[in-house]
Amino acid sequence: MIRHEFSRRYFMGLSGVGVTGLLGAQLPFGSALAQNGATYEPELVVHDARVYTVDPLESRAEAFAVKGGRFIAIGKNDDVKPLAGRRTQVYDAKGMTVVPGFIDAHNHAPGQILLYEVIVGNPYQVEFVTIASIVEKLRAKARETPPGFWVEGFFFDDTKVQDRRALSIHDLDAVSRDHPVSVRHRGGHTTYYNSKAFELAGVTRNTRDSASGTYDRDANGELNGRVTDRARNVFLDVGKRPAFTPGETLIRNRDAIAFISKQFVRFGLTGVHHQGGDLFALQDVRARGDLLHRVSYEAQADMLETMITKGIATGFGDEWIKFGATAEHTTDGSFSERTMSLSVPYPGVEPPYQGNITMAQGELNAWVERVHRANIQINCHANGDVAIDMVLSAFERAQKLFPRPDPRPKITHCTLINEELLRRIKSAGAIPAPFTSYGYYNSDKFRFYGEALMQRSMAYRSFADAGIPAAAGSDFSPGPFAPMMGMQGMVTRKGWNGETWGANQRISVDEALRVLTINGAHASHEEKIKGSITAGKLADFVVLAEDPHTVDPDKIKDIEVARTVTGGNTVYQA
Repeated sequence: MIRHEFSRRYFMGLSGVGVTGLLGAQLPFGSALAQNGATYEPELVVHDARVYTVDPLESRAEAFAVKGGRFIAIGKNDDVKPLAGRRTQVYDAKGMTVVPGFIDAHNHAPGQILLYEVIVGNPYQVEFVTIASIVEKLRAKARETPPGFWVEGFFFDDTKVQDRRALSIHDLDAVSRDHPVSVRHRGGHTTYYNSKAFELAGVTRNTRDSASGTYDRDANGELNGRVTDRARNVFLDVGKRPAFTPGETLIRNRDAIAFISKQFVRFGLTGVHHQGGDLFALQDVRARGDLLHRVSYEAQADMLETMITKGIATGFGDEWIKFGATAEHTTDGSFSERTMSLSVPYPGVEPPYQGNITMAQGELNAWVERVHRANIQINCHANGDVAIDMVLSAFERAQKLFPRPDPRPKITHCTLINEELLRRIKSAGAIPAPFTSYGYYNSDKFRFYGEALMQRSMAYRSFADAGIPAAAGSDFSPGPFAPMMGMQGMVTRKGWNGETWGANQRISVDEALRVLTINGAHASHEEKIKGSITAGKLADFVVLAEDPHTVDPDKIKDIEVARTVTGGNTVYQA
């Protein structure tokens, strides 16, 4: 074994590699280093790379070293390469681009749906399907399903249909008259049902809408199959669904998490804010070594209630699974399904329609205050300017009643803003998590809002100029979670159909990279341990085959993820 001597002169000679960060950081191997010089040897050295660190103190580098799952040195090739020892893994990036691991600050992580359900649209890319293909997939499911049991389809997108018409009750009646049939829009706020489902739920043409949801009708006043937001609740307890034992449920959930984790790292995601899910299955997946990404777990329902009653605050956990904010508390409808709450009517819609508010202000105030008092980071779904105003009012009230330092309330989506809302978001220290991939994937829906509203929507430029650290929120399944698609959408505001909307909200590649990395870490109070390639931080990074700074901006989404590394370990390789 070669023995290494460490003198002050030796370390001073390495100042060019960021050893100041190495010495100043509280690294887990510090005491061993003092006892045995050989343990300083990095486990990994990456060199000959275009490194974009997202660290303002050293924004560019050529190489870095990793030890104990953390970055220990960042700098030039000639400074870092000599750190490699006999046992060090050395990776020649051959001029490829390296960036911090991407972080998705809002993701429903629906592994169960992807593994076990009927998928009627492409979850990951823009793809047009036919209504006939949807009907045939559901018919196949109906043939193997006992009468009375639900037949359900997922990942439908109403503007990605070759037929160029809406899915209807008549299409789903063609699937089955013996089964209740539903197709859920990938946006999550509208579902299409057949006649059997309406019959079981007791919904007729005379059933009245409410402020929180609608039963849509055709020109003759008959139900057309589409139901929005909370109006769908009447379908929850009718019909039959498969029952699984607790053991079977755990296995299904565990396998689903392992599956979705593989998909995340394939696209370069090393950190994801999970909207709920089976925490026990998540821990099992981690224990067996199949959790490849880090999780900010956002609790809902019974788990959130347990946190409140047992005194579990945001931040409890470790670097792999940690309690973050709450799951999104829904206050209005959907952008992609055109049910979000607007202060003005939707353009061209008759009779005038301004979207759905799904919760009264008093109810929202009570929920926010209770969660805030429990030292849990609040997270509310608010798309429209009306809902954003409601969320800010509830938080401002709670903070006045029970002041807390740096609470960082999350406003998931935070789609349509104005100058006054922008000022209040900044004052509250709130964290918007707008849609990322929508700029490319959902450009076909922007026409429903028009240019004037789109200039104030998904307002990354406005947030950046105001100094508000907006984070990336793919909202998968509603939007694809591919970070490079999200970056392209933020940089160009040009969609798959060649249309550009709200070009005033474009941001640069560097700004988009911050949104996708350090801002996501900031959203979960983790910016001190991840989100940039900085000495002492977790060694989560992505190797890109091309540099998004230099490729054609309309090709950013096509950049291949060559390698994804979490904690210094390669978890995906092309």
